[in-house]
Amino acid sequence: MSGVVCFGELLIRLSAPGRALLTQAPMLELHVGGAEANVAIALACLGHPARMVSAVADNPLGRRALEFLRANGVDCDAVLVRPGRMGLYFHSPGAGLRPAQILYDRAGSVFATASPDSFDWERALAGAERLHVSGVTAAVAAGPAQAAARAACAAQARGIALSFDCNYRASLWAHRDAQPRSVLTPLIEPADVLFADHRDASVLLGRAFPGEKPQERRAAALALFAAFPDLRLIASTLRRVDSADCHRIAARIDTREGDFETAETALSGVVERIGAGDAFAAGVLHALAAEADPRRIAQSGLALACLKHFLPGDASTLTEAELRSACTGGLDVRR
Repeated sequence: MSGVVCFGELLIRLSAPGRALLTQAPMLELHVGGAEANVAIALACLGHPARMVSAVADNPLGRRALEFLRANGVDCDAVLVRPGRMGLYFHSPGAGLRPAQILYDRAGSVFATASPDSFDWERALAGAERLHVSGVTAAVAAGPAQAAARAACAAQARGIALSFDCNYRASLWAHRDAQPRSVLTPLIEPADVLFADHRDASVLLGRAFPGEKPQERRAAALALFAAFPDLRLIASTLRRVDSADCHRIAARIDTREGDFETAETALSGVVERIGAGDAFAAGVLHALAAEADPRRIAQSGLALACLKHFLPGDASTLTEAELRSACTGGLDVRR
């Protein structure tokens, strides 16, 4: 991969420490996050050139976000720095049978209010082999959605591959005066890789798709392939939550020719679920860059997603050697 460009909002996350509720916490822990930024960081740590395109506030929070990305090897030269506020989100960790909760505070952020004309895609996409965008960006506000559409068109015109993660966030779309299907469809049409499951297919195609059985999941994927002729690969995860600390997760890859679904991996003692989907996307793109087969692509995505559950914060910062060790079962202490 010559380079991957990720477009989306950089966020500041404020979390209650331990297992406290936000209303109980006397202090909050600060992390840097954002769906596309998480993918950029994970890929950079796996050894890929990664560039972030975004807009951050010209204040200490914006500088903190940029410092975190740069410290993990992400090129931030295409990130705009403007007066205004950072997008925030607040996190109450889950415990036992109590699920985690997220409260967004993103309205009016520098990114949400940035003009689509602000981004120089000729410069931002220079030397790139892939552009990665997610549905979160389209859900934030009309301006970022328009900017994402322009980015997708610019990538297509330059022969740059596009990957799109549906990342459906109902709480964000509830505040948008737009239907997800009409906004997301033009963004997905030029994509060759789509991160979506049967629920996303229901949103995108306007009809219900069950997903309890493998053949039902295959039917949803085939419907997406029929609707989007440029797609060549669809990646998804299947998650069963027994408690906040115990999850079971599997990965699935669909191509036009066939499909592969891994066995479930049981995760106990989960530290952090947030960002696991972004780690999965990075693991898939990492293997795809090496032209791996669907089985290896699924295993790579699943391994990085599973490992992310045991890292605090939003992003995976694991190296390629650590990912390879996990794929081969290297769980003992390293000395």
